[in-house]
Amino acid sequence: MLEFTNRGDFAHEIFNDLNKYALAELPGMILGVGSVTDAGTAALYMQMGANFVVTPVLREDIALACNRKKVLWSPGCGTLSEICRAEELGCEIVKLFPGGIYGPGFVKAIRGPQPWTKIMPTGGVSPTEENLVAWFGAGVTCVGMGSKLFTKEIVQEKRFDLLKEKVSDALALIKEIRK
Repeated sequence: MLEFTNRGDFAHEIFNDLNKYALAELPGMILGVGSVTDAGTAALYMQMGANFVVTPVLREDIALACNRKKVLWSPGCGTLSEICRAEELGCEIVKLFPGGIYGPGFVKAIRGPQPWTKIMPTGGVSPTEENLVAWFGAGVTCVGMGSKLFTKEIVQEKRFDLLKEKVSDALALIKEIRK
């Protein structure tokens, strides 16, 4: 699963090309879009084949647009009230953002009275055993990793072999933790 960040002029054009490539060359790739802040942008990306939409905030207009097309959406929430409202709007997995500010203790506290709530922290999640054990031990459903996995050095130096290794290691670690 890969979340493309909607950032910068013509980002949607890059996504469109990337999605066409993924469909032709990467069978099974689940590609979606993140940093979506309005329903029009969500609709644009869904028209180009986005499999999911992730937002930094809870926006009901985005919920309606995604639900209308049966596209998974995950809003950024930071309070129990926002989480409850997102679930009322049909959200399956709530994005806890920024996760590092709230931490695993927040997730554990939310899941106490609401064990059905599925939470995905983003921001502050790193591919280390200590960090992932803490998050999954608190009860998260999944995690989102960005700059801790796709480091500036890897991108600047085009060390895609190292990125592949880091992703593989992180997935193996998560699989082991979930046992």
